[in-house]
Amino acid sequence: MSRLRKFVAPEIIFGSGARKMVANYAITFGARRVLLVSDPGVVAAGWLDEVQALLHEADLDFVSYTAVSSNPRVEEVMAGAELYREQNCNVIIAIGGGSPMDCAKGIGIVVAHGRSILEFEGIDKIQVAIPPLIFIPTTAGTSADVSQFAIISDQEKRVKFSIVSKSVVPDVALIDPDTTRTMGSFLTACTGVDALVHAIEAFVSTGSGPMTDMHALDAIRLINNHLVLLVEQPDDDYLREQVMLGSMKAGLAFSNAILGAVHAMSHSLGGYLDLPHGLCNAMLLEHVIDYNYTSAEDRFGVVAQTLGIDTRGLSRVQIKKRLLSHVCCLKRQVGLQQTLGTQGVHMTDIPYLTDNAIKDPCILTNPRKSNHRDLASLYEEAL
Repeated sequence: MSRLRKFVAPEIIFGSGARKMVANYAITFGARRVLLVSDPGVVAAGWLDEVQALLHEADLDFVSYTAVSSNPRVEEVMAGAELYREQNCNVIIAIGGGSPMDCAKGIGIVVAHGRSILEFEGIDKIQVAIPPLIFIPTTAGTSADVSQFAIISDQEKRVKFSIVSKSVVPDVALIDPDTTRTMGSFLTACTGVDALVHAIEAFVSTGSGPMTDMHALDAIRLINNHLVLLVEQPDDDYLREQVMLGSMKAGLAFSNAILGAVHAMSHSLGGYLDLPHGLCNAMLLEHVIDYNYTSAEDRFGVVAQTLGIDTRGLSRVQIKKRLLSHVCCLKRQVGLQQTLGTQGVHMTDIPYLTDNAIKDPCILTNPRKSNHRDLASLYEEAL
């Protein structure tokens, strides 16, 4: 018999033009004044202006907060919460990638509790309902628009920490593939590989189940079949929609099954060097698959088949070899061949990275039980 499983998800509107429903939902939530959370890149792309215009047309008051870094920081969350209170807001709308969306979640937590965001690291630490969250993602990868994760960077300690709670699942996700047209090829590759890692880790997670499996496998198939082509043909709207759909499904899978060692190690790495999250995942992926393989051989066999690998007549060792080769080939095709060493990681950094990775909640659902030395060895291999 299957074990009991909980599945949480926001209300989702998916498709071209979904973003244009933002004012209707703000009104539904009784918006008095909206806090818009975004970042300078999204502002430059014009998406914030469009959302502001939509709210203005609906006679909704708003104030914008755009001082969000590529990895949202503790002080940015706290400053956004202060602005929310000063302006008497009661609804939060985030427009952007994972950074504005995670920052918006953090702001909601802080204004609801009146305490530092640092106090909410871990699982189910949120005790008070946070303000309504309406998210419009502009990248196809982070899936913060559908997940119960918020990842915040503590610059003082040079670490990222995870907040995991169904309380930070947005109320509404307006997932519009059109918004990803302003992504460059590098960001498209990073976020796409991030989504692929979400799906693979969710499928082999010890927290997986039938409801997460179907989303994870669909996501693997969609991203594998369309990401490389999208990087090559960025003007193709069909490819863009399929990758966005894959990202959404991967988010639903990992939000409920949680993740594994790739993300535990990536959070530590990204916090230490302030690197793009998708790039961190890409540099670690094949090393963690190799490490985990014997603990989830059947599941990795299904992943291989879903990636289009013909496993008939192959031994488990051969399947692993083909799977690792496929992952490395996909990374190469989208231009993510970097190693930890090329990004500034040194052997002397590994103890610090490992100390933080072993404490990350994502390590708890990794299919292979991991210790400090295991993770250190993986970092060394990825150099």
